[in-house]
Amino acid sequence: MAPIAITIWAVSSLFNTVDGILPGILQKIAPGLLKDANGQEIRFPGIGAALVILIVIGVGYISSSFIVGRLVSLFDKVLEKTPGIKIIYTTVKDFFEAFAGNKRKFNKSVLVSIEAPDVWRLGFITQDELNQFGLSEYVAVYVPQSYAFAGHLYFVKKERIRLVTDLSASDAMKFAISGGVTDIDDDDPHAETPAK
Repeated sequence: MAPIAITIWAVSSLFNTVDGILPGILQKIAPGLLKDANGQEIRFPGIGAALVILIVIGVGYISSSFIVGRLVSLFDKVLEKTPGIKIIYTTVKDFFEAFAGNKRKFNKSVLVSIEAPDVWRLGFITQDELNQFGLSEYVAVYVPQSYAFAGHLYFVKKERIRLVTDLSASDAMKFAISGGVTDIDDDDPHAETPAK
């Protein structure tokens, strides 16, 4: 019952938070707009969430246009060169690009031996070459922590890793974050098969 209850609570909390965005904004702009004759607040469940979804879809559609793409690229370059903001912006940008988009980094799952020869951890290659650190025989491997989105970055010799070919990167991440308790579906039709 606990997983069901926690999932329902998390989804309903997210829905209520998103659904409360529009009334909150309207209440600040026009305080009496969403009140009935008795002064009670009028609620339209779901309209705020629907509006947020439409805005996200609209922004995605608009951002795919050439002009908006150029503006975003220009804004991106300005933020990347602004002292102080540059550190925050590039770190956040790299973090989001690691999980989504064309530059995804967590797409090569590996088993990595770090402490002992017969002890393996599940990780993801984030850089195939580390020449900038003077480590030509090494790769960068990110090892997530269980039940958290935190993790550790290790520079490991290439012979101390094994590519995981029977598991998609998303299933590997789910398995690592769950502490190894998640069952992996062997018949996943969308499983990625990394090159050896």
